[in-house]
Amino acid sequence: MFNDLIALTGRALKKWIRNPAAVLPGFFTALFYLALFGNSFNPTSLIPSNMGGFQLTPAMLQSIKTSILSQTFGGAATYISYLTAGIICLILVFNMAFGGIDLVLDRQLGFLSTLLTSPISRASIYFSGVLQNMVKAMSLAFLTFLIAIILPNGLQLGSGFGVLDLIGVFGALALLAFALSCVFTALALSVKSIDSLVAIVNFATFPLVFTSTALFPQAGFPSWLLGISNVNPITKATDSARLLMINGTLSSSQLSTFTGDGAYLIVFALVMAILGYIAARKALAPV
Repeated sequence: MFNDLIALTGRALKKWIRNPAAVLPGFFTALFYLALFGNSFNPTSLIPSNMGGFQLTPAMLQSIKTSILSQTFGGAATYISYLTAGIICLILVFNMAFGGIDLVLDRQLGFLSTLLTSPISRASIYFSGVLQNMVKAMSLAFLTFLIAIILPNGLQLGSGFGVLDLIGVFGALALLAFALSCVFTALALSVKSIDSLVAIVNFATFPLVFTSTALFPQAGFPSWLLGISNVNPITKATDSARLLMINGTLSSSQLSTFTGDGAYLIVFALVMAILGYIAARKALAPV
């Protein structure tokens, strides 16, 4: 099974790497999301310089901006520092959701039927789809992280941020990517056309993203949305990665929050892997 898994995953990744039209948009998507959202959604840019006829000095304006970032946005040095984790999760979600198009094409072109008649386990077919999407998405996640750092007024990592923190950030993101890949790979193997996949994905992804803390903090959420956000895995992954990026060295309470969110993501990933595999086996069963 392991050799089959590696072979099928390698085939898909070679197709991806050899197609610049599939690779380059990921770079520009990361750049545009950070540059556009980081500036157009930046709440500190909405502070008027004149309040009731009183002209604020640059020092006053900066003090207000710092206060907003500190109290509402977790102490982030810049809005992009707060936003980066959410944009990475946004890119993960959409890449996982639409990554199954290749599997639908394999079915339509007959390649999947060839696999099903060969001595290859159903598990290797399913998990190769999960793995290839993870590799693609995590590559884009790391690229987004680098772009955020080099952007003017971009991501400013917390003091003491080191290798272990970097592993923690991408560990949380990888758990989310794995769980979502399990779900959307099973979905791609279950549908018969790209139109069906796109319709379901469009219906599912936007509520997932906009009920999370990917773009905005929970402080402004109504009570009914707060309950949904608290169980949204995107919120857990975003908050975990954001906590490390902004703070670097965590306090005991922050470490407790990070550990709890990490445990949630591990359980969620395991459950999605089991359910996804069951759904995929059913979809790949002979008629």
